[in-house]
Amino acid sequence: MIEKKDVALEKAVLIGVVTKDQNEDKLKEYLDELEFLTFTAGGYAVKRFTQKLDMPNPKTFIGTGKIEDVRVFIKENHISTAIFDDELSATQERNISKILECKVLDRTNLILDIFAQRAQTSYARTQVELAQCEYLMPRLRGMWTHLERQKGGIGMRGPGETEIETDRRIVRDKIALLKAKIKTIDKQMAVQRGNRGKMVRVALVGYTNVGKSTLMNVISKSKVFAENKLFATLDTTVRKVVIQNLPFLLSDTVGFIRKLPTQLVESFKSTLDEVREADLLLHVVDISHANFEEHIASVNKILGEIKSSDKPTIMVFNKIDAYEAEAIDEAAADVEKTTKHYTLEEWKSTWMSKIGNNALFISALNKSNLEDFKKRVYDEVRDIHVTRFPYNHFLYPDYDEEALE
Repeated sequence: MIEKKDVALEKAVLIGVVTKDQNEDKLKEYLDELEFLTFTAGGYAVKRFTQKLDMPNPKTFIGTGKIEDVRVFIKENHISTAIFDDELSATQERNISKILECKVLDRTNLILDIFAQRAQTSYARTQVELAQCEYLMPRLRGMWTHLERQKGGIGMRGPGETEIETDRRIVRDKIALLKAKIKTIDKQMAVQRGNRGKMVRVALVGYTNVGKSTLMNVISKSKVFAENKLFATLDTTVRKVVIQNLPFLLSDTVGFIRKLPTQLVESFKSTLDEVREADLLLHVVDISHANFEEHIASVNKILGEIKSSDKPTIMVFNKIDAYEAEAIDEAAADVEKTTKHYTLEEWKSTWMSKIGNNALFISALNKSNLEDFKKRVYDEVRDIHVTRFPYNHFLYPDYDEEALE
């Protein structure tokens, strides 16, 4: 559980369902992540409500008895926000809002809000605004009554405040304008990438909050913003890195997440051009996370969606300093050893052994095994460089690092 440290945090309840496709363990994991998302957005999860259903209720997502329990708790504890783990339809959102009489958000809305907070550049803000407008389109009907009681906070940042009173035609026009703006910026960025010369491009990819920005700072000796919150990095940062006199370009990209909103995948695909055009991917994994294997699968899924799954990839298992194997209870009968009981050495002998020297184990924070990491990256970059630029691998132009940012 995330500790409450700031009295100004917005109080919220989290709501999820156990279905045939999502068991209790999986739901707990998703709600843990939802709680972290809530904290990142500026909220504090006071209580979780869960229910077993064959499928979510089409009108209110959860059953009538459970939603009454939620309503009573919200009223008695002065809760301002109810956050659902799955995306709500426009109808569900309106019905739930009338019953609970508080702000109602789903996971998609919450992630969009975090992106609105984190977007620093004009490009990132434009992408987030596009995603929010596309999310808003089917929800315009009834938005007035839905938002009469609300006074900002989580889920209310970005275009939500300025576009609520508009009709579909105006929002549609806004979407067209934003897409045109992104297309123009994309062309400018494509020219910038083309001007970077004959240098190998390496991209850091991975789940959100796995330490990509920390690793970027250590390797490139730069100061990319890094924080123990989800989606600390939205804007792609590119730095020139030199290992043993061999320069290459290293880019830090937006982190991925399970149940990533479709609108964000679409609007941020242009940001992921750095991944698509990379010669080498460094897939960073937080090995201390209990479900890091699922994180790997989620990242690989998105890499497939942007047609980048076939690129040369080095798996970088980060945060080895924080890894702890769960102890086996010797007193308990019939205890079966599972992956949660594996030591790091035991993990290395699993499917990871098939990766060979493309599996690296480091701690970017403590700078553990970084020399091995640098040597492996150097070897791979050098091989790529000699193959792609056979007549130029000893000639390196003088690049302007500021122009790469």
